[in-house]
Amino acid sequence: MNLTIAPLMKTESIVVWIALLTIITACNTSPDVVVTELKTEGRSHPQGIDRPAPSFSWMLESAVQDQQQTACRILVATDPALLEEGSADLWDSKKIESQKNSLVTYRGKPLQPGQQVWWKVRVWDSRSHPSAWSKPAAFSMGLLNPEDWKASWIGLDRAVGNDRPDIGSRVLSARYLRKEFTVGKRVKRAMVYMVGLGTSELYLNGHKVGDQVLSPALAEYNKRSWYVTHDVAALVADGLNTAGVILGNGRYFAPRINAPTLTRTFGFPRLLLQLEMEYTDGTKERVVSDPSWKLTAGGPVRANNEYDGETYDARMELTGWSKNGFDDSGWMNAEQVKPASPEISSQMTEPIRVTETILPLSVSSPETGVYIFDMGQNMVGWTRLKVRADKGTVIKQRFAETLQEDGNLYLANIRGAKVTDTYIAKGEGTETWEPQFVYHGFRYVELTGYPGTPDLSVLEGEVVHDDLEKSGYFECSDPLINQIYKNATWGIRGNYRSIPTDCPQRDERQGWLGDRATGSRGESYLFDIRNLYRKWLTDIFDAQKESGSISDVCPAYWPLYNDNVTWDGTPIELVKMLYEQYGDEDVIRESYDPMKRWVDYMISRYMVNDLMPRDNYGDWCVPPLDPKLIHTRDPQRLTPGDYLGSVFFYHDLRTMEIYAKKLNIQEDESYFKDLANRMNAAINKTYFDPETAQYSNHSATSNILALAFELVPEGYEQRVFDNLVEKIEVEHHAHITTGLVGQEFFNRILTRYGRADLAYTVNTQQDYPGYGYMIKNGATTIWELWNGNTADPAMNSGNHVMLLGDFLIWLYEDLAGIKPGHDLPGFSHVVMKPHTVPGLDHVKAGHRSPNGWIRSEWQMKAGLFDWNVTIPVNSTATLYIPAGNGAVVNLDGKPAESTAGKLSGERFMMDLGSGTYRITVKPAQ
Repeated sequence: MNLTIAPLMKTESIVVWIALLTIITACNTSPDVVVTELKTEGRSHPQGIDRPAPSFSWMLESAVQDQQQTACRILVATDPALLEEGSADLWDSKKIESQKNSLVTYRGKPLQPGQQVWWKVRVWDSRSHPSAWSKPAAFSMGLLNPEDWKASWIGLDRAVGNDRPDIGSRVLSARYLRKEFTVGKRVKRAMVYMVGLGTSELYLNGHKVGDQVLSPALAEYNKRSWYVTHDVAALVADGLNTAGVILGNGRYFAPRINAPTLTRTFGFPRLLLQLEMEYTDGTKERVVSDPSWKLTAGGPVRANNEYDGETYDARMELTGWSKNGFDDSGWMNAEQVKPASPEISSQMTEPIRVTETILPLSVSSPETGVYIFDMGQNMVGWTRLKVRADKGTVIKQRFAETLQEDGNLYLANIRGAKVTDTYIAKGEGTETWEPQFVYHGFRYVELTGYPGTPDLSVLEGEVVHDDLEKSGYFECSDPLINQIYKNATWGIRGNYRSIPTDCPQRDERQGWLGDRATGSRGESYLFDIRNLYRKWLTDIFDAQKESGSISDVCPAYWPLYNDNVTWDGTPIELVKMLYEQYGDEDVIRESYDPMKRWVDYMISRYMVNDLMPRDNYGDWCVPPLDPKLIHTRDPQRLTPGDYLGSVFFYHDLRTMEIYAKKLNIQEDESYFKDLANRMNAAINKTYFDPETAQYSNHSATSNILALAFELVPEGYEQRVFDNLVEKIEVEHHAHITTGLVGQEFFNRILTRYGRADLAYTVNTQQDYPGYGYMIKNGATTIWELWNGNTADPAMNSGNHVMLLGDFLIWLYEDLAGIKPGHDLPGFSHVVMKPHTVPGLDHVKAGHRSPNGWIRSEWQMKAGLFDWNVTIPVNSTATLYIPAGNGAVVNLDGKPAESTAGKLSGERFMMDLGSGTYRITVKPAQ
């Protein structure tokens, strides 16, 4: 800035210089950061929070490099007009010296049931300059105490009409409930708190409330149910109003009792609903579920069974049933029924929604009257049907993942599920229908009973899953890797059904713990899964027995309390994932007691000579040589269960030692440490052969786990690894060599010890066994079995995610180089160490961390390594740049200085703050 100042009188000069100094000071103290994206309990504007002290999170943006939050101030109030300094009536945190911008706990006045709350925040940047205040964010509290619930549980605890609850394939019609009520004043707020089990839809004055489906979330119902909250102020009218609810069966009224195994059922569908209204004059009124509500089972949803499908008779539609004036004189009064659960908690996970509509690619007719629609993608959800038909025409759809050679559906792998949706036409022009209380896993749809020849416009595919925010992207120069990533994404999101399920199509669809122990970490790079997995941990601990035993499946709809270490220790790994990926420290404290109870139970019941020889499933689904088998029978490929149980329990103890240390429980820390040390000695004495440097029976999984859990005695690591490489390269011809358990660490161990190239080779094989083989044979998701196209259909899902193991982790953390630092979790510190491999020319990836987007994009061209990285505000990163001896490293076009010099002659180490940078490496001439 060039300034020319004419001569002035002395007083005038002083005034001008003061003004100039004010301007310069203002310019120099303007904030470098902007506060964005406020969230409460991990969600934008959530309703019905029941945690007494919710958590606040925000993100920061800046055009200036190397920015950190140094302090923050939060204002919380009952009215947005009170969000001013000195006026916030709930909490003024004052200036807090803290870098924390994620999961900051509210510490103000006690929040009240149903209270509407607003908050905003400002921060101080690296130069200690305050930012502008953020825009306000809002949330509401739910019902916090049992006495806040004034409603009664209502329903109909018996079968009526054509209901058949006692047969194998259980049939039960939907329950329709309605209540008319009068509003005599102008409404200011109106909130509904509702539990409709098994699944439910709420209507008010003829309008469906919300866009969620298959609501509420699944639960361990004998312990807890989840309630949902809706703001319905815009739907409540002056005068007469009508509330209506449809109750489907879900898993509360189980689809089976004894097939394919013992299945828990909890009763007939039931409702708990409370509408709280606040009028503009300050008075309040409520409408609650009670026996004055009217009920019928005579509506159009004649059957709904998550395995078997939904039957809808349009001739029985109850036109206007959720509107004023409907004649319900033929309906019965609802009955007061036994409470579904002793505890009612607010559902803080994102609801299940229809997230996408896809159109079929083709339609064929393998036989007269049978039409097969190909959706082009193995998906989860249902179809929307359009038809013009005579009254009483019965149109059926069946669903499958693959076809037989003759073009008909292949249903053998669906097992006992009937997967049939039935629509009976009312004969009134073009009719459109989609089911309300069931879902399917399918690529192909069989349509029968359709009048005439259908075209592609008859069906649309509705993609349904927990509507989680996307948190990542990945693409590279290898089309096969990109396709595997796409298949994985479709499979993962399709198996989100308020819990992570194993499969979406057959008579199972359970929350198997072992499938997600490691896979959950990979999922976190694709979707924001914190609230979902927090909720699943609650389900797991709700299902835990007083003894400490944990079911292999949770919620324990299949009560499999087998005390299997590799499956039942999963909560310890999930807590670790939530802590490292999201910086969630509270989850350690809240989960510690049930985790310790499981550890103590297993020790007291099964530990022998400092070993834990307890395992049920082995290294599940090791690829067999016989293409028709589900599991290999080769003893050299089957890792002994006593070894698996011992090494995994050792790993659990080491993790519990870390948790005890973080919680400052010194006695437990010493206990876990001492026992882990004894187990280490016992494992190596029992299972390690120092002459051959092999563990157990020398299966690939045996040696992978010993390396992954750092069990190998000093000086033997390289020999053990060399044995592993030989087994993979020579015995298995650079193909997959493990089942689910070994696959959890397969890629990372190869990469850790310098063979990322071998991991890449294995993952890009196109013959059996491998992901490429699946894709070559038409897979658009990930199979349950490596030989899913030839194996026994008894256990052969086309949409499982367990075999992904650590593949997604490897893509993000090792190929792209995006990994949270151990000492500063939640990506407050990022370890960026990309691995280049022959055959891969570029990688482009991003992950939306709690602090914002971390991006890594590198390419190799003519020997030049060109890397663009983005580090979000409030994060730092250590870069490990691939640069051999003599290489020239530039940062943003200028020679770079290494933080710690060369590492093993292969890496150039550099510490950076937030910002976007370009690093180039020119090899030595």
